[in-house]
Amino acid sequence: MAKEIEDLKAVKMQRSLDALESERAASEAHRAKTAANDVPPISAPKAAETSNVPPPAPKARLRGRHVVTFFSFLIFAIGPVLITAWYMWDRAADRYVSRAGFSVRTEEIGSAFELLGGVAELSGSSSTDSEILFQFIQSQELVRNIDNAVDLRAIWSDTELGRDPIFTYDAPGTIEDLTAHWARMVSVYSDSGTGLIDIEVQAFTPEDAQTVNQLIYDESLAMINRLSAIAREDGTRYAREDLDSSVERLKDARSVLTQFRNRTQIVDPAASIQSQLGIMSSLQSALANELIELDVLIQSTSQDDPRIVRAQQRIDVIEARIVAERNKFGIGENQDPDSENPAFAELVGEYERLAVDLEFAEGSYRAAQATMDTSLAEARRQSRYLAAHIRPTLPESAEAPNRLQITSLVAMFSFLAWVIVTLSAYSIRDRR
Repeated sequence: MAKEIEDLKAVKMQRSLDALESERAASEAHRAKTAANDVPPISAPKAAETSNVPPPAPKARLRGRHVVTFFSFLIFAIGPVLITAWYMWDRAADRYVSRAGFSVRTEEIGSAFELLGGVAELSGSSSTDSEILFQFIQSQELVRNIDNAVDLRAIWSDTELGRDPIFTYDAPGTIEDLTAHWARMVSVYSDSGTGLIDIEVQAFTPEDAQTVNQLIYDESLAMINRLSAIAREDGTRYAREDLDSSVERLKDARSVLTQFRNRTQIVDPAASIQSQLGIMSSLQSALANELIELDVLIQSTSQDDPRIVRAQQRIDVIEARIVAERNKFGIGENQDPDSENPAFAELVGEYERLAVDLEFAEGSYRAAQATMDTSLAEARRQSRYLAAHIRPTLPESAEAPNRLQITSLVAMFSFLAWVIVTLSAYSIRDRR
């Protein structure tokens, strides 16, 4: 009995060893298979899971979408680059760039009166004038003027018919077409802070580029001179009107004073007054002497003395003369207000009023004349002028078109466009 039990235990142990051995063999076989297919090993080596391992993936095969993607890359990514490179190095004409730089300068100095009062103004560049000039260089008027001078259509047209249709001008075209091409061939840069303007002009020969650039400078200079002439004309016109008005006022004042002198026969009332005062003083002295003499006669002689009568007659005559002289001054008691001969005091008052008018007219005339002289001095000098810090240059080598840069940009954008389209197509395919 004990022996049979031992035999059963031995059989069970042998079966357990056989099962472990088979599991170990299966695990090693599975590990070897996963290592061959680059598949991570399975952690749980159970016999039940070995039967659920997926079969290896089949080999990749060339499909239609792969061919379409490859040819689309050639057409849409490589094709534009090859076409651009061919055009840039075989067809595109060399362009020469002429540069120039200038600014609008202003000089404003006050009049002589302002300088005496300590008020003066000196200014540098004017941003407003620079903005006007910036717009003028891009205007149709300037394009028309320069085209009439040098025939821009011939300068920018293709010398070999049909060779470079992209960068050349298609003559003849309208003025609007020429203005649009002007924006491509003439670059204008303006710095609002400093008022500096830089210009780059492109042409197919160095001489044409410099000629067009020089004409731009000349036309800009003429335009600034026109602005200065208008400003000077406004200033001198107002000063001239004031001067003419003051001259007329001075003429009227002098004419009225001349009429007064002719009517009253008084050239200088001050001298006439001094003369009349001298007469009054002499009469007063004579009257005093006669009164003294009369008093002496009354004390030394009788009342019937004829000398007393004659002295009294002289006194009466002198007093009458004094009264008459006083009436001339208008200070007498018997002055007739309705008399045709006005009092001397009234004439003097009228003369003084006319003299004040004449003095005011002369002062206005002198001020207007000084203003006119200042305006003329301002008009003689150029308050606005075009200062060139870079004269139009004569290029020696072609700088445009930048073939490598243009080709690189076309390559980058073509590749990006192809990538975006391809990824979009694959994303749409995967959603189906």
